[in-house]
Amino acid sequence: MAERHVLGISGGKDSAALAVFVRHHHPEVEVEYFFTDTGKELPEVYEFLGRLEGFLGKPILRLNPQRDFDFWLREYNHFLPSAQTRWCTRQLKLAPFEQWVRPMLAAGDTVVSYVAIRADEDYREGYTSKHKNLKVRLPFRESGVDKRGVMDILESSGVGIPKYYDWRSRSGCTFCFFQQKIEWVRLREQHPEAYEDAKTYEKNALEHGSPFTWSARESLTQLERPERVAQIIADFEKRKQRNRAATPINPLRPVRDFPEDIDDVYGVDEGGGSCIVCHK
Repeated sequence: MAERHVLGISGGKDSAALAVFVRHHHPEVEVEYFFTDTGKELPEVYEFLGRLEGFLGKPILRLNPQRDFDFWLREYNHFLPSAQTRWCTRQLKLAPFEQWVRPMLAAGDTVVSYVAIRADEDYREGYTSKHKNLKVRLPFRESGVDKRGVMDILESSGVGIPKYYDWRSRSGCTFCFFQQKIEWVRLREQHPEAYEDAKTYEKNALEHGSPFTWSARESLTQLERPERVAQIIADFEKRKQRNRAATPINPLRPVRDFPEDIDDVYGVDEGGGSCIVCHK
């Protein structure tokens, strides 16, 4: 029997910072890093994983689901995943992780899983273990590391943040249903082929009677109309200005040494139910 230490990398800033944090503060621990690859990730995610591997000095194991998104889409009668039915997270993220650790647990090993929930996220809960030998640790919460602390860790390490934060507030699949409308507009600008793929999935789902579109209350075809795009951009700029005005200035940090805080710019409600395993 052994003790295994595992840390899931989502492609987002928090889990990357946690990997750096654990390496710095617990160099004696042999951590196995993993990334559950749905095959529908942003290209910027893969670039960032390579950068993080360079810092960690070891590869990040890719866990590929045995059955892909298209298989599960057919299983769910071509109904798109949504905030109400998150089958994508369940089948493409959680199930591969559970399959990976199952032989370890069956051998009697203790598996310690590190999860990147910050100290300022009291409302969040991590993965709930269903096995007595699978232990979940929250090092950021234990050590009082908040959002600013995460950014400091990434900056001081030289890892930085993923490039998609220039236009998007979270990692996850290209067509993640938690995207805001402005992020769909940006996806169309940055990766038009991915946007077209999402439109095809959506059209097929609607033809099969799916009650969901990727973006609430309108299809991607409706969203991409020039007048609608202009309205979305204008609404976003107004919201951005309101969020900036409402953000108190820290006298110890009067000048941002990172690009503007992602959540401040996008006005993301981090408690809104977004999937931890996908975007943290």
